[in-house]
Amino acid sequence: MESHTTRPFVRDIGFIGLGAMGAHMARHIAGAGFNLHVHDTNRETLERFAALGASVCSTPKAVGDAADAVLVCLPTPDIVERVALGENGIAHGARAKIYVDHSTTGPSVARKVAEALAERQITALDGPLAGGMRGAEAGTLSVMISGEEKAFSALRDVFDCYGRNVVHVGDRVGQGQALKLINNMIVGANLVVAAEAILFGIKYGLAAETIIEMLNASTARSFVTEDLLEKRILDRQFDFGFRLELMCKDLRLCVSEAEAAGAPMMVSALAKQFYELAHAHGNATQDMTVVVRELEKAFGVSIERRV
Repeated sequence: MESHTTRPFVRDIGFIGLGAMGAHMARHIAGAGFNLHVHDTNRETLERFAALGASVCSTPKAVGDAADAVLVCLPTPDIVERVALGENGIAHGARAKIYVDHSTTGPSVARKVAEALAERQITALDGPLAGGMRGAEAGTLSVMISGEEKAFSALRDVFDCYGRNVVHVGDRVGQGQALKLINNMIVGANLVVAAEAILFGIKYGLAAETIIEMLNASTARSFVTEDLLEKRILDRQFDFGFRLELMCKDLRLCVSEAEAAGAPMMVSALAKQFYELAHAHGNATQDMTVVVRELEKAFGVSIERRV
């Protein structure tokens, strides 16, 4: 692996969006000795970062004035566009030359923002994440970066602060976004299919823990069966750490972007509907794993230990 002695090195880093993921990521950056400049709508969070030595900025533009590179980790595409391109957005900062979007916005928004920033001589990268809150807290996220390789190299030491699997996946902005949507769709669809199959087994008289134990020793094992089902849902813990409303957003983006690319995702579109149903039943702010409860209602049994 290259060291920063053999590639461009950036010292002043901006970070916008200090939520469930971003706060941990920014903390790792500060702990690595970078000069950190932060902005968020939560005043208490900003006060905590000020206590860590970070410089608190009043607007995204102010972050762009203070930092050479600005990273964002925000909940929705519209917020990303406003923070990047709005009246007081990063685009109007006097110093920032690299912008990295760690949100999940989809390829179309990533390209739109990148094109607008290019007019301001700011290079954009998209770098969506996998690993959830636990990965962010531990600094072990998977980081899928796409865009100009020179900009990626300049920030590699920053990405390594919170990422264990940091990969430059492509030169085209939006390719990282596509990969993240693929990841989330596979997890989402897998959870629906696995839960349905296990509920069938329970209806047939098998113990849920027996089914899951055998699946995890067989060819059907996956992250869904080994983590979500065995370690959480089996004990009635719906706490993966990713809100249902965000999962719905990602699945909608995946299906719409795939259709625009001429890739009809027919099975995926059906799986998405189960999450839409859970959302319509008032679970928007609950964990995405509550989709299993919708299936349990239909089957009349639950995935839980017998004892």
